[in-house]
Order: sequence, then structure tokens, then C-alpha cells
Amino acid sequence: MTAPARAALLVVAILLLALGAFWGLNERRWAGPLYCFEQLGSVWGIAPVPPGITPECPASSSYRQDIRQGLGRAEQFRLSGWQPKALLGTLTGAGYRPQTDDLLDDDYSAFLFRGSERIQYSAVRQGSETLITVSGPPQKNR
Repeated sequence: MTAPARAALLVVAILLLALGAFWGLNERRWAGPLYCFEQLGSVWGIAPVPPGITPECPASSSYRQDIRQGLGRAEQFRLSGWQPKALLGTLTGAGYRPQTDDLLDDDYSAFLFRGSERIQYSAVRQGSETLITVSGPPQKNR
């Protein structure tokens, strides 16, 4: 084999390895339990998750598929006690403003907006814990 042919073969092998690594890293997000987070460790990509709050994602396979296809966006957070507004300060601190504010027994719901972006914030009591979900359209730069 000639030197140019070996060099070309080496370049092709490196490109295939790089492509495989990129694909593997991308696919790992969708297989993991925190697939729904565009930025791990943050609330809606704007601030770190506060101490004592555990991020999680919906377990539904259809939800996973919708998020993967860019049809929606959702992040969930679990914390001890009934603290339905625990993350509202994080969102309002980033410029989101409440449009609604509805507390009904063990459920809380609010729509927030910032510019033309509108997101839904909901909290439900699950036993001795609060499950908060922030949802809305996917980021525009996907």
C-alpha cells in the first residue's frame, strides 16, 4: 500500500471513530434517567439546581420520544415537604414573570413568560414530597 493510500485510510478511520464517539455521547443522553435536561445540573438552563432538590424526568416512553423529537421540553424536580413554589424565585430571578398563580389543595400551577417565551410551572403533592414540573417549547437553538 502506498503512503498516500495509508494516509487516506488513516483519515477515514479517524473520522469514523470521531463520528462513533459523537453518536455515542448523543445517544447516552436519551438512554439515561435525566434525558429531559438540556443542561444537566440546572433549572431550565438558567441557574443551578438548589441544594435539597433532586432533578428527574418523566418515566413515560412517549414523553421521552416527544422531547427527543423536539416537540416539547420538560424538567422535573423532587423535594421534601409541600413546597409548591420552591423554584419560582429561580425563574423570576431570571426574568420570567407570572401570568397566572393557582393553588388548589395539593396542586399548584402557574404560567410564566419572558419576552415571547411562555412556560408552565406545576407542582403536585406526592405523599410527603413535592414534584415540580417546568415545561414549555424546546429551545430555539436545537
